[in-house]
Amino acid sequence: MSVLAIDAGTTGVTAVVVSPDGRIVAKGYEEFRQHFPQPGWVEHAPEEIWQATIEATRDVLKQVDAEELTALGITNQRETVVLWDRETLGSPRRAIVWQDRRTADICSRMREEGHEERVTELTGLRLDPYFSGTKLAWIAEHEPHTWTHVESGRYAVGTVDSYLIARMTRGVQHVTDVSNACRTLLFDLAAGDWSDELCGLFGVPRDALPDLVPNWGEVATTDPKSFCGLSLPIAGIAGDQQSALFGQTCFDVGDSKCTYGTGSFILTNTGSELQRSDAGLLSTAAWRSPDGDLTYALEGAIFVTGAAVQWLRDGLQIVGSAAETAAIASTVDSSEGVVFVPALTGLGAPHWDPHARGLIIGLTRGTTRAHIVRATLEAIAFEVRDVLETMPGLSSLRVDGGAAANDLLCQVQADQVGVPVERPEIVETTALGAAFLAGLGTGTWSSTDELRDTWSLDRRFEPGGDRADHDAAHARWLEAVRRSGGWATL
Repeated sequence: MSVLAIDAGTTGVTAVVVSPDGRIVAKGYEEFRQHFPQPGWVEHAPEEIWQATIEATRDVLKQVDAEELTALGITNQRETVVLWDRETLGSPRRAIVWQDRRTADICSRMREEGHEERVTELTGLRLDPYFSGTKLAWIAEHEPHTWTHVESGRYAVGTVDSYLIARMTRGVQHVTDVSNACRTLLFDLAAGDWSDELCGLFGVPRDALPDLVPNWGEVATTDPKSFCGLSLPIAGIAGDQQSALFGQTCFDVGDSKCTYGTGSFILTNTGSELQRSDAGLLSTAAWRSPDGDLTYALEGAIFVTGAAVQWLRDGLQIVGSAAETAAIASTVDSSEGVVFVPALTGLGAPHWDPHARGLIIGLTRGTTRAHIVRATLEAIAFEVRDVLETMPGLSSLRVDGGAAANDLLCQVQADQVGVPVERPEIVETTALGAAFLAGLGTGTWSSTDELRDTWSLDRRFEPGGDRADHDAAHARWLEAVRRSGGWATL
């Protein structure tokens, strides 16, 4: 009765097997390459994502009996757009990743033309390069030959979940769910469906888009010749942040979580009510049941947190691994005034500046790598605080994702936000949420109440230290953010 889940993230693919008691009993992982053809551009090769999916799945199948698997759940990086040939399943170009900033000018142009208010009204989003619609408009504008095949119906358009399901079913299925669809700028959030008006505005043929299916329940079956010999019902689909919200069992109105991944994403369950924010938060779909009931959320999207640690490792090469950052940062009592604004792909919520760029300020002759590493962890906590200050009434914060295993980060986070930070025993809740959805859709779990019983606390971090000191550090951070703003336009 175990469930297989695929978590197709931004830097790699994780495959896990989850047992009926909610434990991860096997895990496989495979990284794929990041392509940076120009400053501010980020791309992935779809075939490399698919091969990483195959390798991660093969790895996990070595650890379990495939006969015990009853369903498959899929979760994915969301706003990344993929094009593929409906017959050959080959992709005519690399995917444009959610972090990509190339469409900033298109966003500015559409904003100047007066479209943003209507777009926000329909989608709950804003005109920002983060979202999929402007990426598709860019392809249509700059690669007309490719776009001709989209308009003729030869090429399908979708997010990473749609692409993986097409590969797993040998092209039979072209589907997605509301949590991915609502991030495209093409989805009417109140109506719960694709919008002809928005498709017309961005020039995207509606026929090229995937069909919408519920977040749980059997929607397709994997083809064993394509997918590691497995014939499994695909019974759970969700974008990574909504999947983590589900995996943290945040089923009640007001339940909130923060996922530390490549970026960090704070979501609060708002139930059946579509809430709007004037403070830079996004209104979004959380999930839709097989009965058609739609649950909404408010989201604060931070583009670069874990990716900043990855940059320390791969770019500056001052750490050997993310796991050692806590030990290095703990060798100093503070960052000694060093502030790092990791606007490596612009700034997301609540600042929303696609032209901001990374900044390290406060350096002296006494600055060491430990100060820079500590400033990086503090930056993550500051970014999350900026978002949470727009969400009044928070009593605690559930955290997950790879960086949640960092005790120093969790403590700094609690100190900054002034409420307890709760870390579950399983921090890989993105994959866990996909498994929960698939298991709920096939009977491994009978209800969300049964899923809630599987959640268990690993550690609770209480806020401490001097509040005035924490506030002063945050004020210094905000000044550094101001100085990073608009840098790419200078």
